[in-house]
Amino acid sequence: MLVLLPPSETKHPGGDGEPLDLAALSAPELTPVRAELVEALVTLAQDVPAARTALGLSPQQDDEIARNAALWTSGTLPALQRYTGVLYDALDVRSMTRAQRSRAGRRLAVGSALFGVVHGEDPIPAYRLSAGSALPGLPTLRALWKPVLSPVLGARDGLVVDLRSSSYAALAPVPGAVTVQVLSQRPDGTRAVVSHFNKAHKGRLARLLATTTAEPDGVVRLRALLRRAGLHVEHDGGAALTLVVPAA
Repeated sequence: MLVLLPPSETKHPGGDGEPLDLAALSAPELTPVRAELVEALVTLAQDVPAARTALGLSPQQDDEIARNAALWTSGTLPALQRYTGVLYDALDVRSMTRAQRSRAGRRLAVGSALFGVVHGEDPIPAYRLSAGSALPGLPTLRALWKPVLSPVLGARDGLVVDLRSSSYAALAPVPGAVTVQVLSQRPDGTRAVVSHFNKAHKGRLARLLATTTAEPDGVVRLRALLRRAGLHVEHDGGAALTLVVPAA
């Protein structure tokens, strides 16, 4: 089972790992595009006003540009420790047992505008690049990633659960992947799409899938696994599941 997570704009700074080595990352087929984008960001960082425009940053966020300037030299962290925010707080990798962290490292992967996809233990530096960014002189990120990343993700054996946000899923769709929509249900039975807490619910879902010893091989068995865990999950056919949570 592979669970695809969205990245976060915010990332833990620093890291005590060796500097970025693209050859050390999973999916070596992606190395040429990764190298092109890293070089583009390092070069762009030399022109701070242009970098602000391309990355959608304010002058108060110039430290993000400095991070990009140091992509080849700064320390690294495992991907699941690099990303921060609501989803990763709910995932809470640091509280897992050693066996659970090992399983999470194999099962969890993060969609990335810079690296395409990174597995949980892949060592990466802090960076700033979003799925919607447009880098000067390069095609769109979707045009760069889709031809090489979609085949990599599509060739994965077993079940793929795609929890990426729509902008990252668009970089490389995975045919047949299970998707999950989170809806809140009010006491009167009406429902609404969860916005603010969507990431937290998906983080808890990812934690369950990362730590379970079960190996669901399809959407029906995945639904059964989630229901046994006490989640209200609906399946109307196809590869989409709906997670229904009480309204806050």
